[in-house]
Amino acid sequence: MNNSDINSSDSNENTSPSKAPQPEHPAIGKTKKWLEHIVIGLNFCPFAKKEFVNNTIRYNACSKGQMQDALAEFAQECQFLRDNPDVETTLIVFTLGFRQFDKYLDLVDYCNELIVELGFEGEIQLASFHPDYEFDGEPVNSPSHFTNRSPLPTLHLIREASMEKVLSLYPDPESIPENNIALAEEKGTKYFKQFLAGLNKIS
Repeated sequence: MNNSDINSSDSNENTSPSKAPQPEHPAIGKTKKWLEHIVIGLNFCPFAKKEFVNNTIRYNACSKGQMQDALAEFAQECQFLRDNPDVETTLIVFTLGFRQFDKYLDLVDYCNELIVELGFEGEIQLASFHPDYEFDGEPVNSPSHFTNRSPLPTLHLIREASMEKVLSLYPDPESIPENNIALAEEKGTKYFKQFLAGLNKIS
């Protein structure tokens, strides 16, 4: 399976197999660079490299900006994961909507409720990333926020069984957040701002 097999965009979902593959959405390109250089490069997620290299990540460049439309898209992606065991995880990247962090947090809350309502509890869990992500109780300018700051508002759908398996094999998984914060502080806010600013120049 290659990346084009599991890339999705709500603007080209009905592409005929006989046509040439659609070019990769810029939002997906930015997300991949962020994964490669920040999430994997700084080892913020020790489990990401395997799926990135094996091309088992599904990327959905979603242009939905209204809450109900976004929730419908999220529900479809949950079902897609259930129906496609060869896809390990999904990133829904919002290309237009949810730029305000508060509105994005509302979306995350509704998605978590939807996981329960639709019967995906215990099967799929959600991780959240946003350009303006902030942890409660941390200073506004703390580098720690950049462990969850992404080029665009992003929802990460994770298979719970897979996460439980890798955590059981990883020594001292409880130390991962602390290690990430320590590294973020070592790199400094300027490092992350420059990297993300560079990505935002990609059209």
